[in-house]
Amino acid sequence: MIYRRIDHEKLDRLHDFIFMLNKESENGSVIVVEGKRDVRALTKAGFNGNLSVFHHFRGVSDFVDNHSLYNKKIILLFDMDRTGKHLTRKILSQLQCRGGNVSLLYKKKLAGIDNGKIRHVEDLSSYAPYLSGITGSRLDLYFYT
Repeated sequence: MIYRRIDHEKLDRLHDFIFMLNKESENGSVIVVEGKRDVRALTKAGFNGNLSVFHHFRGVSDFVDNHSLYNKKIILLFDMDRTGKHLTRKILSQLQCRGGNVSLLYKKKLAGIDNGKIRHVEDLSSYAPYLSGITGSRLDLYFYT
């Protein structure tokens, strides 16, 4: 696993991002990620709310049918690769046609934290030791917490 040296400003932005996601989850928003690696990375980074995993559904229409029933804000946190952009576009258009409240703000904030270097949600796992407060030469201690 590769550990990065990051500055305190970037670390503060990551903390703020996770804090805002936790607040949104507490307020009843549905936060949607692509797969189980994204869930694991967000949990390691300090997110403690509920996540909805897109790949637990049988495609876009099943996902949209299930989530259009709720009258909650839906936050899409898909990756910034070709598949993630395609899924975002399809789900966004279908949910908006059904009157859903969909937000892409957090996807844009995640991309802006590291000037676009975070292209996948699972990339947050490489920042997890810094977010948990373990820094310096003893990064191996992170695995024992």
